[in-house]
Amino acid sequence: MASDHLFVQSLAKGMGLLETLGSRPGPLSLADLAELTGMDRSTTQRMAHTLVQLGYIEKGANGRGFVLGRKVLDRTFDYLRNNPLVERATPILTDLQREVGERVDLSLFDDLSIIYAWRRQTKRQTFFATLVGRRIPCYCSSGGRAILSHLSEERVDDILARSSLEPLTPKTETDVAVIKRRIDQAREANYALALEETLLGEIAMGCAILDHDRQPIAALHIAGSLSEWTVEAFVQRFAPLAIEAARALGGGLPR
Repeated sequence: MASDHLFVQSLAKGMGLLETLGSRPGPLSLADLAELTGMDRSTTQRMAHTLVQLGYIEKGANGRGFVLGRKVLDRTFDYLRNNPLVERATPILTDLQREVGERVDLSLFDDLSIIYAWRRQTKRQTFFATLVGRRIPCYCSSGGRAILSHLSEERVDDILARSSLEPLTPKTETDVAVIKRRIDQAREANYALALEETLLGEIAMGCAILDHDRQPIAALHIAGSLSEWTVEAFVQRFAPLAIEAARALGGGLPR
């Protein structure tokens, strides 16, 4: 960013400190933050103090170390309430979840990954599988592959080349040739499947949501348990519903 005269380095350092706190479980000390961010201790202390005063960082249990502050949730709320797709999707996805009786999610496309913006579960599930804000690589998620199936071959190749291709579970597919075949299958079927690739025991179906220009901006997901569903029964039951809901959400958004 050295040639970008509008780029504010001090602001970037503060955001980097927040991101570091978010990437690690438990409180981090000043020494931890300085080491992880690459900032000197004095700069780290001033950044942390400022963010504590603003409420974006809080002291950890017993006043030891630092953790993300509750004020971060305010910005999440602001983003979600001002996102027209989330607003438009909520009643449609609520009705869909009632009909399917399985977890239904909405994810937003963000280059190499998708990020969940709406999640509704029906059964006791893994904690992380229920949280808004979870980010998953496109190459191994059902919604991500559905989104990739609507992009040009050149852009798909670029995204896969820049992706880490690190497995999230022992079942995560990391072979580029296989991933591209699955993207091709999604292009033909209008949905993508992921079997235990982000969560063991889970089958997930994703359909891309397209904007006015037929470009993918998000994905709708339906997820169930392989202990309750065969792949064939899951697809037969939910593919028509997922495709219909994704089409209902596409194209009706402001430019």
